[in-house]
Parts: sequence; C-alpha cells; structure tokens
Amino acid sequence: MKKLTIIIIIALIGSQILAQSTLNGRVFNSKKEPIVGANIYLEGTYDGGTTNEKGEFAFKTTETGTQTLVVSYMSYETFTMIGDVAYMKDLLVTLKEDVNTLDAVVLSAGTFSAGDNSKVNALKPLDVVTTASALGDFVGALQTLPGTTTVAEDGRLFVRGGDAEETQIFIDGIRVFTPYTPTTNNAPTRGRYSPFLFDGITFSTGGYSAEYGQALSSVLLLNTIDEPDQEKTDIGIMSVGATLGNTQKWDKSSISVNASYINLAPYNAIFPNRNNWIKPFETASGETVFRKRTNAGLFKLYGAFDATNFELTQEDINNPEGVYFKLNNNNFYLNGSYNGVLNDTWTFFGGISYTYAKNNLNVIESDINGTENSLHTKLKFKNRISNRFKLYFGAEYFVTDFAEKYNDETIIDATYGFNNNIAAAYAEADIFISKSLAFKSGIRGEYSELFKEFMIAPRVSLAYKISDKSQLSLAYGNFHQNPPSNVLKFDQDLKAQNTSHYIFNYQHNADGKIFRAEAYYKKYRDLIKYSDDFPDFNSDFSNDGYGFAKGIDFFWRDSKSIKNFDYWLSYSFLDTKRDYKNYDMEAQPNFVNTHNVSVVGKYWIDKWRSQMGLSYGFASGRTYTNPNKPGFLNEKTKAFNSFSLNWAYLISPQKILYASVNNVLGFRNVNGYQYSDTPDINGVFNRRVLQPAVDQFFFVGFFWTISEDKKSNQLDNL
Repeated sequence: MKKLTIIIIIALIGSQILAQSTLNGRVFNSKKEPIVGANIYLEGTYDGGTTNEKGEFAFKTTETGTQTLVVSYMSYETFTMIGDVAYMKDLLVTLKEDVNTLDAVVLSAGTFSAGDNSKVNALKPLDVVTTASALGDFVGALQTLPGTTTVAEDGRLFVRGGDAEETQIFIDGIRVFTPYTPTTNNAPTRGRYSPFLFDGITFSTGGYSAEYGQALSSVLLLNTIDEPDQEKTDIGIMSVGATLGNTQKWDKSSISVNASYINLAPYNAIFPNRNNWIKPFETASGETVFRKRTNAGLFKLYGAFDATNFELTQEDINNPEGVYFKLNNNNFYLNGSYNGVLNDTWTFFGGISYTYAKNNLNVIESDINGTENSLHTKLKFKNRISNRFKLYFGAEYFVTDFAEKYNDETIIDATYGFNNNIAAAYAEADIFISKSLAFKSGIRGEYSELFKEFMIAPRVSLAYKISDKSQLSLAYGNFHQNPPSNVLKFDQDLKAQNTSHYIFNYQHNADGKIFRAEAYYKKYRDLIKYSDDFPDFNSDFSNDGYGFAKGIDFFWRDSKSIKNFDYWLSYSFLDTKRDYKNYDMEAQPNFVNTHNVSVVGKYWIDKWRSQMGLSYGFASGRTYTNPNKPGFLNEKTKAFNSFSLNWAYLISPQKILYASVNNVLGFRNVNGYQYSDTPDINGVFNRRVLQPAVDQFFFVGFFWTISEDKKSNQLDNL
C-alpha cells in the first residue's frame, strides 16, 4: 500500500512538472536600452520575476490557457499582453515613458501658473498677495510679470501691446464681465475680488486654449478653493477700513464669507492728494463661496456684491473751476459650477454666471446712467482616451444687455445701448507622443447674433523637452473679440476685431529656480476706428484699424540660493504700433512702454518673526502728442520708477501687524500731459502735467485669525 501511495505522489509531481511552462523575454525602453528591475507577472497569480542587467526575465508557471501578462516599471506605462501562456516565449517588450510623470513635458507657452497642482509654477498663491507694490490686489502682483505694461494711472492689465479691454477674467472657468472697481481719471482701479478665496491662478499672456474666446490678448483664470482646511474667523483693521471673514465646515460641504468696508476720508485727511475730494472713495463689499461634494463631483456657488461711491473736482487746464465728477456704482456677480465624473474616462463641467452692474455718473453738467445685465453659460466634457490622448470639447453662450441714458442742458433722456449675444463651441486635443514631446491642437467657432457673423479660430501649441530640466514650446492662435461697450452703445454696424499670436518659449526649471525666455509676434486686424476724440453720438465708426506687437520677455526666479530669501526678476521689450481709435496714422499707443523691469524680493527673518518685502518697477516713457510740434504722438514722458517696501510682523501665531509704503523714495512720476484747447497770444499751447493723485501710499493693518488649530494666520493674505 505504501508503495502505491509513493507511486501516485511521484506521478502527480511528475505531471505538475510536465505541466509547467517557462515564460521568458527581454524588456527595453523606446531607445532600445534594457530596463533593469522591471516587474513581470501573470495577473491574479504569484508567478513572476524581474529583469536583470540585460533586461532579461524568465519564470515558470503551472497556469495554462489564456492569461494576462503584466510588465511594469516606475515612470513607464504598464504593458499588458493577453494570450496563451504556451506562446509567451522569447518576448520582446518595449515600455513607453509615462507622460504623466513630474518630469514630463508641459504645454506652457504664454502661460504663468500659480497653484499647488501645477507642474511648473512661476508664481505661488502666496506671491499674489505678498508682493510689496500690489497692496493685496492680484492684478497688481501680476503686473510684476513679463509681458505686462505699466500704466500707473489705470491699474488694469495691459498685455503685450494690447489695450486693457483685450484681457478677460474668469472665475472657476466662467466669465467675469465687470472685474474692476470703478474709478475716476488718473486714479488706478483694483480688482473687485478678494485674493484669499482663490488657490489657483493662471495668467496667459497669449496663445491660450480654444476653450476661451472674446479676448484678443490674454486671459486670467481664477479658481476658488475646493476645500478649506478648517473652520476659522479672520478679522482685519486697516488704515483704510476693515475686513471680516468666516469659514464653516461640515461633512461634505463648507462655506466662506468675507465682508469689507473701505473709506479713504480719514486717510485723505492725514495725507492730502492732488484731487479736491467732496466725498472721498467709499465702498462696501461682500463675497461668499459655498461648496458641496457629491458622490461624483463638486458643486460651487460663488457670489460677490459691492457698492462704491465718491465725489470730487479735478484740475483741468481748460476749466478754471475744475471738472466735477460724481459716481455711484452697484455691482453683483453670481457664479455656479459643477465638476463631475461620468465614468473612468469621462468627466464634465457645467457652469453659469450672472452679472448686474449699475453705474450713475455725473461729469460737469452731464448725467449718465448705465445698466448692464450679462450672462454666461458653459458646458464642457473631457475624455481621457489614454495617457497619451485626451479630448476636450464644449459649448458656451454669452448674453449682454447694455442700456444707457444721457441728460445735459440740451439733451433730455437720450437712450441708447445694445444686445450682444454670442454662441461658441470648441474642440481640443492633448496628444503626448512621448514624455518629451506633446501637442495641443484645437479649433473654436463663434457666432455673433449682433453682427450675423461666424468666425473660426484655430489654436495649436507644441512642447519639446530638450533635457531633464529644460524645454522649448511653440504656440499659434487666432483670436476674436467684439468691440467694447463704449463703441457698441453708439454703433452696431461693425464686426469683431481680430488678432493672431505667434509664440516661441524656452523654459528651465530646477532646484527652486526657474528661467523663462519668450519671443512673440501679434498681428492685429479689423480694429475699431472712430472720427472724434472719444466715441460719441455723431462719430463715424469702422473696422479699418490694424497694428502689430512684437517683443521678448525674460523671467528669473530663485528661492533656494539664499536661505529664507525668495526673489524674481522680469524684463520685457515691446515694439508695437497701431492705427485705431481716432489715430490719423500708425503709431505707438500712449499706454505702451518699450522697456519694463520688475524686481521683487521677500525675506523671512526668524529672529524678528517678520517677513520683509521689496518691489522695484521701471518703465520707459510713454508717447503723447505735443501740439506745439508737428506730428502725432511725437514725444515721450520721462521714465516711470517706483520702489516699494512691506513688513509683516508676527505678534503671535495668529496676530499680525502689517505695514507697506508704495514708492517709498517719492519718485515724481508723470502719467502724461494735458494741453489747452487753444493757443495763447504767442501761439503756444500751454500744458499741465498729469501726475498720480499721490506720490506715495502708506498702509497699516492689524490682522487676527481665530482658528481650530490656533496656529493659522493671514500671512498668506497680506
């Protein structure tokens, strides 16, 4: 009996040995180099092995029939093969590089990103609000980047030879129609929205995605925080007003609310300026973000409201009594969006925004009352077909209803306005040939109901990684934008303006340092021209304008070389000319600086528990027309200079004392000149210099945070 048992066991072992199969082969990368240490196994079993120094592998299995062979290695895409194990011999496997790794190429031509999820950050969220010259305004911080132009009396973004209207701002992918607070002549505006509600900022100076339209020069994308880390209350007491914020969290939802009140009357009483204020600038504003997570996505509801008023008399060379100016403005913005997952490869986004803006303006004896109602709806889809191919497509609709009423001594209740509705659709694909080479190609179509015009705008970009830390990028795009409100309210028998962008970019990013160099060329067509100094009832309008802009931008940032010190340098050279508006020839516009330089530094001093910051800006002179000499835009102002400092002192982990001084050295900058309408008895047109309302601005604030961890503070918001 024992002999029989032994014979049976030997027979079973022998049958198992005879049933074993040996799988073998070699594993290479795309350069035919062997990969050492790759894992090879049959899915759902313990049978497998690893490659040796020659990329060879071999292992035995008792599995039979159809099986799945898996080959994997870090930074490469996993390879799978389904077949009969009997034929899995002498295999030659080539692994493709994983295009989603951190060192993969990035499509970044024309784009600066600030966000924790960005592979290449030129700025961080903290930078937007700790730059000395910015005074807590995200637009002010972005003006230290290359590609922007210094227009100190305006405050908006002027990008690569483009007027301020050519830059559009989006919150969570949805358009903001009135992003700036109202102001008067020769006084810079500010962005309406609080920077500390946003954690992602993308500033494209050109060549941006087909997803975005109605912007000739650039787009600024602001993304609200998806999820706050804790409940807290923020209190701010400032030399110009006060702020109050609160965040509440629940299991799957949260809400953040902020309110602020600004009144410049006390400040103006201490530091008089060049304006004769009757009622100094005053604004009350509030914002809220509600977030709700679902099983398949995230819903956000963002709302903002502000009310602004002021009254003053400004000096004017042609009016001895000055020019009377009074403004009351109410603005409301509501934005709702939902990001959802449909399945493993499909995601979608839907959003809608509504803007209500009411403006009551009195200038000398003219009374102008304007109302704008605007709507933007958007739906888009993303299909991740594979790691190497991603498809995006979507549609959107813009609605603008603008109405204005004008009264003066001779005109009673003149009413005018326009309805500007635009439908658009786009499709775009990201194609990764390898970890070193990628394309983005797309097309956008727009139909203007106002002009009965359909427009096609192709966009394409390419990025090639030339080393582990450097890459080259190219971008081309065609862009359209309808004329601005101050034109359309008088004449709608026009068409969209047009520009084409050509961009070449080099970028090096390593060890806390980043260097960017970018050359570009822009061609403008169909720009708006009008016959008077300013658009008016009787102006003749046309699309006969044209122009170009070309230049090169440099950016360098280093946060590692000196302990606790972070700094960046930017330089822009811009050559541009236009024949548009009321120009009688092609000329360099009066908002353009040929040379722009920015230097920003931040230093943390442990011993003093303080962060010190500095910012220096230089811009070459801007053109103006001197009627005492022949020609148009025939002279230039002196160069602009400004050196600013800030200091944040941590009194305790949750209490901060903050102070800043803009233009601390008191440079007497000149924004331009105003000439008299008629010459004097000697035939000379007299002039007055247009200077900022103040040469310096002082700010002091105390900020207190009450939070769960008793450590958080508002240093990130200053």
